[in-house]
Amino acid sequence: MALTALALCTRALLKIGAAPITSLEDGTAEAEVAASLYAGARDALLSCHPWSFATGQMALGRLEAVPLSGFANAFQLPADLLRAVSVAPRAAFRIQEGRLLTDASEATLTYVFRPAEAEWPPSFATALVARLSAEFCMPLTESASRAEALYQLAEAELRGAKLADGQGQTPRAITHFPLLDVRG
Repeated sequence: MALTALALCTRALLKIGAAPITSLEDGTAEAEVAASLYAGARDALLSCHPWSFATGQMALGRLEAVPLSGFANAFQLPADLLRAVSVAPRAAFRIQEGRLLTDASEATLTYVFRPAEAEWPPSFATALVARLSAEFCMPLTESASRAEALYQLAEAELRGAKLADGQGQTPRAITHFPLLDVRG
């Protein structure tokens, strides 16, 4: 089954014993809960970690207007930004009013964006389904204890997805550590 919002929501509903849905707009209680909670849960999970499949870089365009907040320059943020990870060259920055503010004269932003569901690795999809089942549990089953158990399972799935994501890249080496320098 292709990864879609509908497929992911249906998997989460089945995990809590609810009826599957055929559309996010089919008028059932399950569809209404799924439609209301899916986007927020998806974006929260994407934003909580710099996932390799959802992290990109972009050279930002400088805006003409000078910011009033003490920074020298303002840059236009990408439309698909969920979370800023870093700015190069390394400089202090702030995101405010939909702009990146910094003293640097140019800026390349590393950021988390929202990729299509079909591009997600299985570990992330499984973590999202676990999170959705926890989110859907209270409104559909009214069982607080079951919802709490599902949240704990969702956290374990998230840890596993983060671990799998981190193993797909070379670990960052510590290039300079002042405490080692003083030991001579």
